Amino acid sequence: MRVVTVPALEDNYSYIILDEKTSEAAVIDPVEPQKLMHILQHLGAKLTSVLCTHHHWDHAGGNVELIAKKPGLAVYGADARIPEINYVVKDREEFKIGNITIQALWTHCHTKGSISYYARDGNDRAVFTGDTLFLSGCGRFFEGTAADMYNSLLHILATLPVETKVYCGHEYTRANLEFALHVEPDNAHVVQKLRWCIDNNVTITVPGTIGEELLCNPFLRVK
Repeated sequence: MRVVTVPALEDNYSYIILDEKTSEAAVIDPVEPQKLMHILQHLGAKLTSVLCTHHHWDHAGGNVELIAKKPGLAVYGADARIPEINYVVKDREEFKIGNITIQALWTHCHTKGSISYYARDGNDRAVFTGDTLFLSGCGRFFEGTAADMYNSLLHILATLPVETKVYCGHEYTRANLEFALHVEPDNAHVVQKLRWCIDNNVTITVPGTIGEELLCNPFLRVK
């Protein structure tokens, strides 16, 4: 499993998941389709699927253009407001991208239809969390409650294997770490990661891991 991180708009992330054995690929939240199509062509990949984490325009706003360029793609999601959606996933439902197993996890709160996609290929693990879990932070509660977010973070995402790589929907890590340091000023893991961001002027911090989030993310450390 190869994951290609594609910065989009001001601070968004889209992703390409590529099964290098079959050259089959999926795109996640393809807000800038032309950029993704150029990369897919360079990779020699066959695009078959679109995975939408939620309906907001800065994630699903490129769907119409992408489907116009590539008719017949499977468009996965859990919200009728997602443009061009043609497959509504059930919680814990699994499907394949080549040899990669994708499991849809209902992580509602940011929106009523927010989904995280958990990808497994051999020993490789990755989760694409949209605007639910950010590195060292979490998304806004637009359509859910604090209890919904607690369930999505603590009972679903935090239970994934610690080595699972985390690919989120926006680059907010430095600001999130500054808040985390305010919450836990003696957390050495937060201090170390914030220093890494600042000293190296890191602009792309993904992926993290579930293990790192359990050490640094105040929203996964609540009791």
